Amino acid sequence: MKISIIGTGYVGLVQGAVFADTGNTVLCMDVDEKKIHNLKKGIIPIFEPGLKEMVTHNAQNGRLEFTTRLDLAVERSEIIFLCLPTPQSEDGSADLSHVMSVAEQICQHINGDKIIVSKSTVPVGTVDKVRQVFKKVTRYSIDVVSNPEFLKEGAAIQDSLKPDRIVIGTRNAKVVETMMELYEPFVRTGNPILFMDEHSAELTKYASNSFLATKISFMNELANLCERVGADINLVRKGMGSDPRIGSQFLFAGVGYGGSCFPKDIKALIHTSQDHEYDFKILQAVDDVNTQQKKLLYRKVHHYFDGQLSDKTIAVWGLSFKPQTDDMREAPAIDIVSALLEQQVHVRVHDPIAIDRAKSIFHNNVEYFENSYDALKGAHALLIVTEWNEFRKPDFQKIKSLMKTPIIFDGRNIYDPKMMKELGFVYSGIGRK
Repeated sequence: MKISIIGTGYVGLVQGAVFADTGNTVLCMDVDEKKIHNLKKGIIPIFEPGLKEMVTHNAQNGRLEFTTRLDLAVERSEIIFLCLPTPQSEDGSADLSHVMSVAEQICQHINGDKIIVSKSTVPVGTVDKVRQVFKKVTRYSIDVVSNPEFLKEGAAIQDSLKPDRIVIGTRNAKVVETMMELYEPFVRTGNPILFMDEHSAELTKYASNSFLATKISFMNELANLCERVGADINLVRKGMGSDPRIGSQFLFAGVGYGGSCFPKDIKALIHTSQDHEYDFKILQAVDDVNTQQKKLLYRKVHHYFDGQLSDKTIAVWGLSFKPQTDDMREAPAIDIVSALLEQQVHVRVHDPIAIDRAKSIFHNNVEYFENSYDALKGAHALLIVTEWNEFRKPDFQKIKSLMKTPIIFDGRNIYDPKMMKELGFVYSGIGRK
């Protein structure tokens, strides 16, 4: 099939590469000339395991191309995927200006019947709005479909090649056949393609992310209670997760969720509820809990040092919102480091991938280290903020020898409290004894 991807951000680039990898001819379009220039040279703008190799392979074989020309992307395609940003507005709603603007621009170049696929995370009713744009100005048959993405950063290639499910919102039988043909290579093991109406498909994405975020905030609240009653959240998690009705995923307590999806999507769904005069109390609580949880590690540090932080040096391991990505959007590390800086703390940071991203956020206000141990020299405490695998089994004796005081605040519970005590560390996790 001939496919165009409008928007070569995280979702668009991954989706384009994967479609090309199954034999389709894919043209990725973006208005960012520097990004397109770099992509043509094989320079990938994001870190995602396996993406560079897939892009390079398919570009070399002529199945994947890049352009800044919207007219080419429209004219050369049968299916056009809209993978555009829907940033959060000041009132919490999703900003649809990019989606609607591109839809209007596409109208100027329509040269035949097309399927327009909304891949972006958009509020209920967006497909209807896009469809109306085309109905007003073109005589061709333009079908607009909702096809939300469910990619996990750090595992996006596998999620695309072997999706748990594919959700498609359309009521057109002909479009169903086309989308079935497009996605058939990815569901050969039997995972479902779920067809439904457009509104249900749009809401499914928000519902999924909101429920997962709810599990995270619930566990963080439970962890905070564990500390007060003398329980261990890791043992409670195992007891809960063994119940098949609950399951074991997303039950890890920590310093809150971040990233490009959960914070934005939850606020957007709250706003949608308000637009329809419904008070979504649970979701508002989830958002409030997460806002507080992001500062928990800082509060622990502040309490331990009795508020006397201005002469302290604090090392931070992990800046991205999760492992296997350089994405720092809404990352808890931003809240934690910012709070420390407000107290005139000398902050030394390390992350395996996200250092360059961090520099655009913290500028020269912190010290950056490519080596994790170098960040520890003279530190009064170490904060674990992101659970990168390389942090799980470090040389603890080396850590002790480098630090001024052997204190670890573990925001991801990757170390065993009993072992840390035996090694001579002062150790504080989340919801641990």
